[in-house]
Amino acid sequence: MKADITTLDAKKAGSLELDDGIFGLPPRADLLQRMVRWQLAKRQAGTHKTKTTGEVRGSTRKIVRQKGSGGARHGSRKVSQFRGGATVFGPVVRSHAHGLPKKLRKLALKTALSAKQASGKLVVLDAAALDEAKTKVLVAKLGKLVWGSALIIDGAETDPNFARALTNIPNVDLLPSQGANVYDILRRDTLVLTKAAVETLEARLK
Repeated sequence: MKADITTLDAKKAGSLELDDGIFGLPPRADLLQRMVRWQLAKRQAGTHKTKTTGEVRGSTRKIVRQKGSGGARHGSRKVSQFRGGATVFGPVVRSHAHGLPKKLRKLALKTALSAKQASGKLVVLDAAALDEAKTKVLVAKLGKLVWGSALIIDGAETDPNFARALTNIPNVDLLPSQGANVYDILRRDTLVLTKAAVETLEARLK
């Protein structure tokens, strides 16, 4: 399939042939859901924790005599029944990451790219580069393009001037092609790929 190439000045710059095996796959919502869940689980800190009986400060002296009080036979103030005591089966420090086959992850990225292309939200940009790192200049250019919420993916390296100018612009992200991932593609409305990004992604996903 063919895609029109545009410039930062909102002008046409020819067309580019896109690989149907990467940008023309059928929709798979289940696949995208599994991939997003895998990404979010992997980035979760897992530092939540509550104190166990051995970590709570308190006396282990026998509270009341074993028999005759009519109450429970407690032997410690650190148990969960008392205020300030331990938490039973509370969260512990752990990793939330789970496995997902590499082939499935690769297919999910292809599916995300195909979904943007099918919905008309994929834009091919000639180059994401500026002569000077001026946010005002870039805002004016993006205003003509009317992308709104967008993710821009460049080639192996991003242009330093473009990246610096984009820092203070909300709802527009920039990633090198190596950082392309399903979650970031789906969280933005428009996906913008430079010509270098298309070449790199096709080489990576074939």
